[in-house]
Amino acid sequence: MAKTRRLIAENLKLVDAVIEVTDARIPYSSRNPEIAKLIGRKPEILLLNKADAADESATKLWLERYKALGIPALATDCKTGRNINRVLPLVRSVLKEDIARWESKGMVGRPVRIMAVGIPNVGKSALINRLAGSKRAKVEDRPGVTRGKQWIKLEAGCELLDTPGVLAPKFEDKNVGLSLAFTGAIKDDILDQETLALVFVEKLRSSSPGAIKSRYGIEISDDMTDLEVFEAIGRKRGFLVSGGEINYERTAAVLLDEFRSQKLGRITLELPEGLEL
Repeated sequence: MAKTRRLIAENLKLVDAVIEVTDARIPYSSRNPEIAKLIGRKPEILLLNKADAADESATKLWLERYKALGIPALATDCKTGRNINRVLPLVRSVLKEDIARWESKGMVGRPVRIMAVGIPNVGKSALINRLAGSKRAKVEDRPGVTRGKQWIKLEAGCELLDTPGVLAPKFEDKNVGLSLAFTGAIKDDILDQETLALVFVEKLRSSSPGAIKSRYGIEISDDMTDLEVFEAIGRKRGFLVSGGEINYERTAAVLLDEFRSQKLGRITLELPEGLEL
Protein backbone atom coordinates (compact mmCIF):
# COMPACT_ATOMS: atom_id res chain seq x y z
CA MET A 1 0.00 0.00 0.00
CA ALA A 2 2.89 2.38 0.75
CA LYS A 3 4.19 1.94 -2.82
CA THR A 4 0.77 2.67 -4.33
CA ARG A 5 0.31 5.69 -2.08
CA ARG A 6 3.69 7.00 -3.21
CA LEU A 7 2.84 6.42 -6.88
CA ILE A 8 -0.40 8.36 -6.57
CA ALA A 9 1.29 11.22 -4.72
CA GLU A 10 4.08 11.44 -7.31
CA ASN A 11 1.70 11.45 -10.26
CA LEU A 12 -0.88 13.89 -8.91
CA LYS A 13 1.16 16.85 -10.15
CA LEU A 14 0.81 15.52 -13.71
CA VAL A 15 -3.02 15.53 -13.76
CA ASP A 16 -5.74 18.17 -13.59
CA ALA A 17 -8.38 16.08 -11.82
CA VAL A 18 -8.93 12.74 -10.12
CA ILE A 19 -11.75 10.26 -10.62
CA GLU A 20 -12.40 8.17 -7.52
CA VAL A 21 -14.31 4.95 -8.20
CA THR A 22 -16.49 3.56 -5.40
CA ASP A 23 -19.05 0.75 -5.03
CA ALA A 24 -22.63 2.07 -5.14
CA ARG A 25 -23.74 -0.73 -2.80
CA ILE A 26 -21.39 0.57 -0.09
CA PRO A 27 -20.53 4.18 -1.04
CA TYR A 28 -19.15 5.05 2.38
CA SER A 29 -17.10 1.94 3.09
CA SER A 30 -15.59 1.75 -0.40
CA ARG A 31 -13.88 5.13 -0.04
CA ASN A 32 -10.38 4.94 1.36
CA PRO A 33 -9.75 8.01 3.54
CA GLU A 34 -6.12 7.94 2.37
CA ILE A 35 -7.28 8.99 -1.10
CA ALA A 36 -8.78 12.24 0.18
CA LYS A 37 -5.56 13.01 2.05
CA LEU A 38 -3.45 12.37 -1.04
CA ILE A 39 -5.67 14.36 -3.41
CA GLY A 40 -5.84 17.41 -1.18
CA ARG A 41 -7.26 20.37 -3.15
CA LYS A 42 -7.06 18.63 -6.53
CA PRO A 43 -10.51 18.58 -8.22
CA GLU A 44 -12.20 15.20 -7.72
CA ILE A 45 -15.12 13.46 -9.40
CA LEU A 46 -16.79 10.64 -7.48
CA LEU A 47 -18.28 7.66 -9.32
CA LEU A 48 -20.78 5.35 -7.64
CA ASN A 49 -19.98 2.36 -9.81
CA LYS A 50 -21.89 -0.93 -9.99
CA ALA A 51 -25.03 1.21 -9.76
CA ASP A 52 -27.09 -1.45 -11.52
CA ALA A 53 -26.44 -3.75 -8.55
CA ALA A 54 -27.50 -1.10 -6.02
CA ASP A 55 -30.95 0.02 -4.95
CA GLU A 56 -31.90 2.89 -7.25
CA SER A 57 -33.66 4.97 -4.59
CA ALA A 58 -30.67 4.60 -2.26
CA THR A 59 -28.26 5.72 -5.00
CA LYS A 60 -30.45 8.78 -5.56
CA LEU A 61 -30.13 9.64 -1.85
CA TRP A 62 -26.34 9.35 -2.07
CA LEU A 63 -26.18 11.58 -5.16
CA GLU A 64 -28.38 14.18 -3.47
CA ARG A 65 -26.15 14.12 -0.38
CA TYR A 66 -22.99 14.57 -2.43
CA LYS A 67 -24.62 17.41 -4.40
CA ALA A 68 -25.47 19.14 -1.12
CA LEU A 69 -21.84 18.79 -0.08
CA GLY A 70 -20.62 20.23 -3.40
CA ILE A 71 -19.03 16.94 -4.50
CA PRO A 72 -19.43 16.15 -8.24
CA ALA A 73 -20.79 12.59 -8.37
CA LEU A 74 -22.27 10.25 -10.93
CA ALA A 75 -23.86 6.79 -10.79
CA THR A 76 -22.18 4.45 -13.29
CA ASP A 77 -22.04 0.81 -14.22
CA CYS A 78 -19.06 -0.40 -16.20
CA LYS A 79 -20.64 -3.77 -16.93
CA THR A 80 -23.61 -2.27 -18.80
CA GLY A 81 -21.97 1.02 -19.77
CA ARG A 82 -24.54 3.08 -17.86
CA ASN A 83 -23.57 6.78 -17.73
CA ILE A 84 -20.00 6.10 -18.87
CA ASN A 85 -20.58 8.62 -21.67
CA ARG A 86 -21.28 11.28 -19.02
CA VAL A 87 -18.00 10.86 -17.14
CA LEU A 88 -15.70 12.95 -19.35
CA PRO A 89 -18.24 15.78 -19.90
CA LEU A 90 -18.56 15.95 -16.09
CA VAL A 91 -14.77 16.18 -15.78
CA ARG A 92 -14.68 19.05 -18.29
CA SER A 93 -17.54 20.77 -16.48
CA VAL A 94 -15.68 20.58 -13.17
CA LEU A 95 -12.58 22.02 -14.84
CA LYS A 96 -14.35 24.65 -16.99
CA GLU A 97 -12.64 27.58 -15.24
CA ASP A 98 -9.22 25.95 -15.69
CA ILE A 99 -9.96 25.25 -19.35
CA ALA A 100 -11.03 28.87 -19.90
CA ARG A 101 -7.79 30.06 -18.27
CA TRP A 102 -5.67 27.78 -20.47
CA GLU A 103 -7.44 29.07 -23.58
CA SER A 104 -6.94 32.70 -22.49
CA LYS A 105 -3.21 31.95 -22.42
CA GLY A 106 -3.29 30.53 -25.93
CA MET A 107 -3.36 26.87 -24.91
CA VAL A 108 -6.42 26.09 -27.00
CA GLY A 109 -6.91 22.33 -27.30
CA ARG A 110 -4.70 21.53 -24.32
CA PRO A 111 -5.77 18.03 -23.21
CA VAL A 112 -7.46 17.55 -19.85
CA ARG A 113 -5.42 15.03 -17.88
CA ILE A 114 -7.04 12.78 -15.31
CA MET A 115 -6.19 9.88 -13.01
CA ALA A 116 -8.52 7.13 -11.76
CA VAL A 117 -8.12 5.76 -8.24
CA GLY A 118 -10.02 3.33 -6.05
CA ILE A 119 -9.80 0.34 -3.74
CA PRO A 120 -9.93 -3.23 -5.13
CA ASN A 121 -13.17 -4.62 -6.56
CA VAL A 122 -14.88 -1.31 -7.32
CA GLY A 123 -14.30 -1.48 -11.09
CA LYS A 124 -11.40 0.92 -11.68
CA SER A 125 -9.85 -1.24 -14.40
CA ALA A 126 -13.25 -1.75 -16.04
CA LEU A 127 -13.78 2.01 -16.05
CA ILE A 128 -10.42 2.61 -17.71
CA ASN A 129 -11.22 0.01 -20.35
CA ARG A 130 -14.66 1.52 -20.97
CA LEU A 131 -13.30 5.04 -21.30
CA ALA A 132 -10.38 3.97 -23.46
CA GLY A 133 -12.25 1.62 -25.77
CA SER A 134 -10.10 1.06 -28.85
CA LYS A 135 -7.96 4.10 -27.99
CA ARG A 136 -5.90 2.31 -25.33
CA ALA A 137 -2.54 3.49 -26.67
CA LYS A 138 0.39 5.46 -25.36
CA VAL A 139 0.60 9.16 -25.99
CA GLU A 140 3.92 10.65 -27.08
CA ASP A 141 6.58 11.13 -24.39
CA ARG A 142 6.66 14.49 -22.66
CA PRO A 143 9.23 16.24 -20.52
CA GLY A 144 8.73 15.42 -16.88
CA VAL A 145 6.87 12.19 -17.56
CA THR A 146 8.92 9.22 -16.47
CA ARG A 147 9.00 6.01 -18.44
CA GLY A 148 6.54 3.33 -17.46
CA LYS A 149 3.57 5.64 -17.16
CA GLN A 150 0.93 5.21 -19.81
CA TRP A 151 -1.09 8.14 -21.12
CA ILE A 152 -4.27 6.96 -22.83
CA LYS A 153 -6.07 9.22 -25.27
CA LEU A 154 -9.79 9.45 -24.56
CA GLU A 155 -12.72 11.28 -26.10
CA ALA A 156 -13.61 14.91 -25.32
CA GLY A 157 -9.98 16.02 -25.43
CA CYS A 158 -9.04 14.07 -22.32
CA GLU A 159 -6.09 11.88 -21.46
CA LEU A 160 -5.95 9.31 -18.67
CA LEU A 161 -2.82 8.51 -16.72
CA ASP A 162 -2.91 4.76 -16.20
CA THR A 163 -0.75 4.02 -13.17
CA PRO A 164 -0.32 0.57 -11.63
CA GLY A 165 -1.79 -0.53 -8.33
CA VAL A 166 -4.83 0.23 -6.21
CA LEU A 167 -5.07 1.37 -2.62
CA ALA A 168 -6.06 -1.39 -0.24
CA PRO A 169 -9.09 -0.71 1.95
CA LYS A 170 -8.36 1.05 5.21
CA PHE A 171 -10.80 0.94 8.09
CA GLU A 172 -11.01 1.27 11.83
CA ASP A 173 -14.77 0.84 12.06
CA LYS A 174 -15.68 -2.86 12.08
CA ASN A 175 -18.89 -2.09 10.17
CA VAL A 176 -16.80 -0.73 7.30
CA GLY A 177 -14.76 -3.94 7.33
CA LEU A 178 -17.91 -6.04 7.25
CA SER A 179 -19.37 -4.08 4.33
CA LEU A 180 -16.15 -4.57 2.37
CA ALA A 181 -16.21 -8.28 3.19
CA PHE A 182 -19.84 -8.65 2.07
CA THR A 183 -19.01 -7.30 -1.39
CA GLY A 184 -15.76 -9.25 -1.73
CA ALA A 185 -13.41 -6.27 -1.46
CA ILE A 186 -11.66 -8.17 1.34
CA LYS A 187 -10.44 -11.66 0.53
CA ASP A 188 -12.78 -14.38 1.74
CA ASP A 189 -10.01 -16.32 3.45
CA ILE A 190 -9.41 -13.47 5.89
CA LEU A 191 -12.76 -13.83 7.67
CA ASP A 192 -14.77 -16.88 8.71
CA GLN A 193 -17.42 -17.16 6.00
CA GLU A 194 -20.09 -18.75 8.16
CA THR A 195 -19.85 -15.97 10.73
CA LEU A 196 -19.78 -13.37 7.95
CA ALA A 197 -22.88 -14.84 6.30
CA LEU A 198 -24.75 -14.84 9.60
CA VAL A 199 -23.95 -11.14 10.10
CA PHE A 200 -24.99 -10.55 6.50
CA VAL A 201 -28.40 -12.06 7.25
CA GLU A 202 -28.80 -9.53 10.05
CA LYS A 203 -27.79 -6.70 7.71
CA LEU A 204 -30.08 -7.94 4.95
CA ARG A 205 -33.08 -8.10 7.27
CA SER A 206 -32.68 -4.40 8.05
CA SER A 207 -31.62 -3.05 4.65
CA SER A 208 -33.62 -5.26 2.23
CA PRO A 209 -36.08 -7.39 4.20
CA GLY A 210 -37.90 -8.57 1.08
CA ALA A 211 -34.79 -9.99 -0.60
CA ILE A 212 -34.71 -13.23 1.38
CA LYS A 213 -38.40 -13.93 0.85
CA SER A 214 -38.18 -13.10 -2.85
CA ARG A 215 -35.12 -15.28 -3.50
CA TYR A 216 -35.70 -18.19 -1.16
CA GLY A 217 -39.46 -18.13 -0.55
CA ILE A 218 -39.05 -17.89 3.20
CA GLU A 219 -41.54 -16.12 5.44
CA ILE A 220 -39.57 -14.39 8.17
CA SER A 221 -41.25 -13.57 11.46
CA ASP A 222 -39.93 -10.97 13.90
CA ASP A 223 -39.28 -13.61 16.55
CA MET A 224 -36.96 -15.62 14.30
CA THR A 225 -33.27 -15.28 15.12
CA ASP A 226 -30.71 -14.57 12.40
CA LEU A 227 -29.40 -18.11 12.84
CA GLU A 228 -32.88 -19.52 12.27
CA VAL A 229 -33.22 -17.45 9.09
CA PHE A 230 -29.80 -18.64 7.95
CA GLU A 231 -30.74 -22.26 8.62
CA ALA A 232 -34.04 -21.79 6.80
CA ILE A 233 -32.12 -20.65 3.72
CA GLY A 234 -29.88 -23.72 3.88
CA ARG A 235 -32.87 -26.00 4.34
CA LYS A 236 -34.80 -24.37 1.51
CA ARG A 237 -31.86 -24.87 -0.84
CA GLY A 238 -31.39 -28.46 0.29
CA PHE A 239 -27.94 -27.91 1.74
CA LEU A 240 -28.11 -30.76 4.20
CA VAL A 241 -25.59 -33.28 5.48
CA SER A 242 -26.11 -36.68 7.09
CA GLY A 243 -28.67 -36.59 9.86
CA GLY A 244 -30.53 -33.69 8.24
CA GLU A 245 -28.17 -31.07 9.66
CA ILE A 246 -27.60 -27.84 7.75
CA ASN A 247 -24.42 -27.56 5.70
CA TYR A 248 -23.42 -24.17 7.11
CA GLU A 249 -20.32 -23.78 4.95
CA ARG A 250 -22.18 -24.28 1.69
CA THR A 251 -25.11 -22.12 2.78
CA ALA A 252 -22.75 -19.29 3.70
CA ALA A 253 -20.86 -19.51 0.40
CA VAL A 254 -24.02 -19.50 -1.71
CA LEU A 255 -25.68 -16.67 0.22
CA LEU A 256 -22.70 -14.34 -0.17
CA ASP A 257 -22.19 -15.36 -3.80
CA GLU A 258 -25.81 -14.69 -4.67
CA PHE A 259 -25.58 -11.21 -3.17
CA ARG A 260 -22.40 -10.44 -5.11
CA SER A 261 -23.87 -11.79 -8.36
CA GLN A 262 -27.10 -9.77 -7.90
CA LYS A 263 -29.30 -12.85 -7.60
CA LEU A 264 -30.76 -11.32 -4.43
CA GLY A 265 -31.75 -8.22 -6.38
CA ARG A 266 -30.52 -4.63 -6.25
CA ILE A 267 -29.29 -4.03 -2.72
CA THR A 268 -27.56 -1.08 -1.03
CA LEU A 269 -26.11 -1.79 2.40
CA GLU A 270 -25.41 1.82 3.43
CA LEU A 271 -27.43 5.03 3.41
CA PRO A 272 -25.95 8.51 3.86
CA GLU A 273 -28.13 9.40 6.83
CA GLY A 274 -26.11 9.48 10.04
CA LEU A 275 -22.74 9.11 8.28
CA GLU A 276 -20.06 11.78 8.39
CA LEU A 277 -18.90 12.23 4.79
